Amino acid sequence: MVFFTIFDQNFIEWIMKINTKIRYGLRTVIEIANSTDPCGILQKDIAANQNISLKYLDTIISSLKLKGILTHAKGKGSGFKLTRKPEEITVYDVYTAFESIIMVDCIDNKDFCDRSCDCCSKDFWNELRTEFVEILSKKTIAQIIHNKQ
Repeated sequence: MVFFTIFDQNFIEWIMKINTKIRYGLRTVIEIANSTDPCGILQKDIAANQNISLKYLDTIISSLKLKGILTHAKGKGSGFKLTRKPEEITVYDVYTAFESIIMVDCIDNKDFCDRSCDCCSKDFWNELRTEFVEILSKKTIAQIIHNKQ
């Protein structure tokens, strides 16, 4: 691939690494999707089942609620539920609850680099981002759950 000749291996591993919040966010959404309780699943149960600290899970749940993926079920002692069916929530939805999809600043901001008009690698980075978004957008939570069973 082109970028292996441009950057060293450590940089590539760094740029392509999915952070912990995204990974735990996906696990949290899957855990909630698997819950059959009409009152939702309690945060302490998600934390225990997924081996995530309550404090860290707090930040994850907050981001997922802000993105509109989760809601708190109504009633005393209720837990969290998905706002949509697992078939309607994609990995892209979860990913963007924590990160934007900007991989290279110059693609979205022409003023970032004075070479943006004649940059030979710009098309490659744009294609990489497009394919990354397509892959994340195609995979639903329901598909992930189904593949695990």
